[in-house]
Amino acid sequence: MRDKLNQYKHVLLLLYFPFYLAAFRYLENIRPDRLHIISSPLDQYIPFIPVFILPYLFWFLYIAGPGLYFLFCEKEVFCRLMYFGMIGMTVFLVVSWVYPNGLAIRPDSFADDNVFTQLTRFVYSVDTATNVLPSIHVFNSVGIYLAVKDSERLSQKKGIRYASLIMTTLIILSTMFVKQHSVVDVVAGLTLSYVSYELVYGGRAVQIWNSMNMVKYRKKEELKS
Repeated sequence: MRDKLNQYKHVLLLLYFPFYLAAFRYLENIRPDRLHIISSPLDQYIPFIPVFILPYLFWFLYIAGPGLYFLFCEKEVFCRLMYFGMIGMTVFLVVSWVYPNGLAIRPDSFADDNVFTQLTRFVYSVDTATNVLPSIHVFNSVGIYLAVKDSERLSQKKGIRYASLIMTTLIILSTMFVKQHSVVDVVAGLTLSYVSYELVYGGRAVQIWNSMNMVKYRKKEELKS
C-alpha cells in the first residue's frame, strides 16, 4: 500500500487547482477602488479577427489533454509541468491582488453576426475584462509546449512537437486577435514563462535552494565559533 501511495503521490499536486480557482474567483468578485487599465499603442494596430476565437477556446483542451497524458504516463514530466504552472499562476494571483487590472479594448459591437462573433460574445459574457496581467492563456500554452519538449516519448515525435508549437503560437495570437489581452499581457506572460522555465527546467530553483541552505549553514557555523 505504501508503495502504491508513493507511486501516485504526484497526483496530490492537482490540489493546487482548487486553491487557484477559489482565489481567482475571489479576486474576480472584488470591486477595487482603482482598476489599472492595461494597454499598449500596438493594440490599436491589431485587428479583431473573430475566427481566432477557435484556438482561444481550444486552449482548454490543449491544457487538459496533454496534462492528463503526463499525469498517467510520464510522472516526472507532469511534476515539472505542475511546478512550472504553479509558479506562474501564483504570480498571476499576487499581481491581480496587489495591482487590480483590466482591459478597455473589446469591441462594443460586431460588424458581422456569425458563429465566431457569437462565440466571442459568449466568452465576453462569462469572462470579465479584469485580471488579465500576465496572460495565463499565454503562460500555460508555453508550459504545455515545454512539457512536450521535456517528454522523452513526445520530443522524438517531430509531428507532435511541431503541432504543439503551432498550437501554442495560434493561442498566443488569438488572445490579441479576439481582444481578450493586450500586447502587454502577452509580453508579460512570455516573460513569466521564461522565468519559470529557468527555475524549473534550468535548475535555478535548485541552485537558489542550495545557496539558501549554504547561507544557513555558514551562519550556524559562525554562531558555533
